[in-house]
Amino acid sequence: MKKFIQYGFLLLIVSIFIRCERDNLITDPNAKLSFSHDTILFDTVFTTIGSTTKQLKVYNRHNRDIEIASVYLAGGDRSNFRLSIDGLSSYHAENILIRESDSIFIFVEVTIDPVAQNNPLVVQDSIVFITNGNVQDIDLVAWGQDVHLINSEIIKTQTWTNDKPYLIYNSMLVDTLETLTINEGTRVYFHRNSTLYVSGTLIVSGTLEEPVTFQGDRLESMYEYIPGQWGGMYFINGSQNNKIDYAEIKNAVTGIHLGNLYSEDAPPTLELSNTIITHMNYAGVSSIGATISAYNCVVSDCGFYCTILTAGGKYDFNHCTFANYWGYSNRITPNVMITNFYNLNDTLFTGELVNAGFGNCIIYGDKMTEIGFDFLEEVGDYNYKFDFCLLKVDISKLDISNSEYFNNIFVNTNPGFFSYNDFNFQLDTLSYAKDKGSIEIAVKFPLDILQNSRIEDTGPDLGAYERIEE
Repeated sequence: MKKFIQYGFLLLIVSIFIRCERDNLITDPNAKLSFSHDTILFDTVFTTIGSTTKQLKVYNRHNRDIEIASVYLAGGDRSNFRLSIDGLSSYHAENILIRESDSIFIFVEVTIDPVAQNNPLVVQDSIVFITNGNVQDIDLVAWGQDVHLINSEIIKTQTWTNDKPYLIYNSMLVDTLETLTINEGTRVYFHRNSTLYVSGTLIVSGTLEEPVTFQGDRLESMYEYIPGQWGGMYFINGSQNNKIDYAEIKNAVTGIHLGNLYSEDAPPTLELSNTIITHMNYAGVSSIGATISAYNCVVSDCGFYCTILTAGGKYDFNHCTFANYWGYSNRITPNVMITNFYNLNDTLFTGELVNAGFGNCIIYGDKMTEIGFDFLEEVGDYNYKFDFCLLKVDISKLDISNSEYFNNIFVNTNPGFFSYNDFNFQLDTLSYAKDKGSIEIAVKFPLDILQNSRIEDTGPDLGAYERIEE
């Protein structure tokens, strides 16, 4: 009887202890874990024997205990990565308790076969944590042998070829007075928040069959159209004679930005042709007083502007398609914006708009007005001209009858894109934009972005694409 009472007393104590432990658990769905890293990066894995071991520290920064209901590799037991979770080697663990203001370690390794025929450019996975209904994840990224890794480098004059892709990590800079040439077919991938800065000169020489691609390094299909995966291409004042021909630039914050403030150097110059710029958080093309000559370009689906030209400059766009059907948020800004100033925290930087010419272009989207102007009279001249263009405008607010600025303008008629929902801005067979262009402009650019002739049928079509009937 005495032993029975002792045993019962012991069970009671244990029960009370367990209950107290449970009572100290934080169950608030707003209580989240903290981590030592948001990405575990393995620079290059060369052999099949595996990688060095990386560590992740998981913190409970709350004043009560927290329980991780589940932690696992998203790729499961087929993942290239391996975990040791608080001392347990497994790809999956449950009910892990972290005491108040305490932490645990997770160790990560990866194995890649760099000579495998179907070896991916980037091996990626994630560690998923489920806590109080919250789902948090840590990216795991490893690169195989067959990639040029550019890690926070300042580069001199060199040429990149398509022998294997280039991966930019922690951004890069083309140095002053140096030239980076990128040949046809080259693929350039950027890790999160990385940017291509150009202080010298960038020459991109793609072809129709082998364009040069610039995009984020997340290659899963779900990331195909996700904007903001990398910073973009940033041309610094003093950068001159840049040329980009047959490139695809996608999924960045801003595709191409030219110019910077607080600089006495000349603003950048760029010749841009046969290029597609799409899916940007902010803008496809952004300029602060730069010089841009562009033709046969498609700039589409950006969170604020497809093109924004500020603080003056000199611009010439011909046979370009600006199409904005942004679907991630409620865009309230116009497709194309032109100003002669730049407002930085109520400090105005100004410059004369020498010229902003648009010939045989389409500027269209799903807003009432897709062109915006904002000029300060005291700055000086502001010269712009839309010649043989199809525009989406509110004619009650914009006077397009002024021939000084508008000539042969077509307004508010759907251009007839093949499928803007699929980001295909070629013209349909019944397109309103067919044969509406100026032949005088077209003869300067006789071939469209697909190398079809503009001058062999009834008339040149507006935009970057010439509709060729079977």
